[in-house]
Amino acid sequence: MKTFIFSFLGTLLALLVVLLLAMGGISSKFNHKSKIDRHSYLVIDLYGPLPEYDDPGGAVSEILGSEGETLQRVLSNLEKARHDERIDGVIVKLSNASKVGAAAAEEIRDALKKVRETGKPVLGFADSIDPASYFLAAACDSIYAPPSAYVSFTGMSATFPFFSGTLEKLGVKPNIHQIKDYKAAAELVTRREMSSYARENLQWMIDENWDVYMQAMQEDRGLSEEQVTEVMGLAVLTAQDALEHGLFDRLLYWDQLVDELKLDNDEELRTVSSSRYAQVDPEKLGLNKGKKIIAVIHAHGLIGGRQSRVDPLLGSMIGHESVVQEIERARRDEKVAAIVFRVDSGGGDGLTSDLIGRAVERAAQDKPVVVSMVNVAASGGYMVAYRATRIVADPLTITGSIGSISGKFNLKGLYDKLGVTHDSVTKGPMALFNSELRDYTPAERARFEQNHWDDFNRWLEDVARRRGMSVEKARSLAEGREWTGRQAVDNGLVDELGGLDRAIELARELAEIPEKDEVKVLHYPEKQDFMDLLLSGGGNLTVGVRGVLYHTLHTELEETLRFLWSRRLYLAPSRGL
Repeated sequence: MKTFIFSFLGTLLALLVVLLLAMGGISSKFNHKSKIDRHSYLVIDLYGPLPEYDDPGGAVSEILGSEGETLQRVLSNLEKARHDERIDGVIVKLSNASKVGAAAAEEIRDALKKVRETGKPVLGFADSIDPASYFLAAACDSIYAPPSAYVSFTGMSATFPFFSGTLEKLGVKPNIHQIKDYKAAAELVTRREMSSYARENLQWMIDENWDVYMQAMQEDRGLSEEQVTEVMGLAVLTAQDALEHGLFDRLLYWDQLVDELKLDNDEELRTVSSSRYAQVDPEKLGLNKGKKIIAVIHAHGLIGGRQSRVDPLLGSMIGHESVVQEIERARRDEKVAAIVFRVDSGGGDGLTSDLIGRAVERAAQDKPVVVSMVNVAASGGYMVAYRATRIVADPLTITGSIGSISGKFNLKGLYDKLGVTHDSVTKGPMALFNSELRDYTPAERARFEQNHWDDFNRWLEDVARRRGMSVEKARSLAEGREWTGRQAVDNGLVDELGGLDRAIELARELAEIPEKDEVKVLHYPEKQDFMDLLLSGGGNLTVGVRGVLYHTLHTELEETLRFLWSRRLYLAPSRGL
């Protein structure tokens, strides 16, 4: 009887979710079909995080009205706006809550400048601003802000938490081995402060960011390094102060800006949101046509597990079976002339990274594969990339971090505090090698470290061979060292600088597609349709939704724990401007 009641209630809940999703889906589709008027302004609101591409399961978020912006959608919309006669200009809404990676910001900046080259105005409106969001704003023709805008303008810094003291209080002892001195991610659990190696690496990365930032301020706003550092010395400014220092062009409220831009006979400004404009078919604007296809395959997040997913603790995850399936699909498709593999990842599980890298290698044997690095393509993110035909990175991409972290945690002290005891029965040598109840013995530690070095050296030798350098040269660039894209081009880990546009152009060149021939660019994985999601239970709507709920609450948590206990991690700290 109890089983029947739970099943009945579960079915009712699933049916209710189906009904709500169906209503949301219908409403969403209806709203997206509304007409775009001539003399409209495209409004792009960069508030909050900006993932490179739609997260797995993004259809649910869209239907429930919580779909966030993505870098790919911003870039696609700006490209369409350049050619769309209905769009008079672009307004970018900015805030210090904008969480846009440095490389993503540069790609958006380049796209905004291309819109400006057509004669269409690009206007920035910021209710609050900081150096990172101002880096984006500087690419606009003019920057506006309300008189009450918050302005925080300081120098650059990077701060990391260290958990060694916390683990000690909990009775947890890390048994960690890092390869090698510059692999700073391991220090978060093994030290109380950064090592001299980590500090050195971080300093040269910040110096690179500083150089690119100051160059942008000079070119875009006519502000010298001395002027910018003078403003940074104030730290916090009123909007009037920012205006007087050249950060803003005018102070006015949003309604005042709208009144100035709207047509004389209109009561309101004609605008189109980014989500609505995303529904515009580029082919109707004369774009993205052609018989030959360039497939852009997106992979963003931590690398780990079989299926790409949104993890409840770790966020977006890259699974090898999901990515390999997309790469294989493009490799076998005769209409696909080349592949662009778009990577935005600080790494993750070594095995998963290698399996994806192998798929890239196989595809590159049949057709050109160009990797396009976004904010981070480091450690495991570099492992999935280096076997491609060519690698393109943004000047501020974080890459390299060729190194490894491996080990286990001894939880005996924590269990003692909780009053939990254990007992074991064993047979055979090293039966407790992976035990979480004790440290490695000297013999176990020696075996563990030798195996770790063997695994790393095999990777390092492969990187050296494929990048055309000696092992000694590769080692001097590896062992955890991180590089900006600009540095990586100079040292040979990356082939050239550029964003997605350049990667697509290079893929076209390598595929020997004549300039006169148009090509179609298709993005994968394809966004899951509303009905596809519901029918994921074999045609039964209720089973489909219940399956999604169960998958989120149970399977994802299991995957999280499996990833966290992986014995071989290729991770790089993620940071930007």
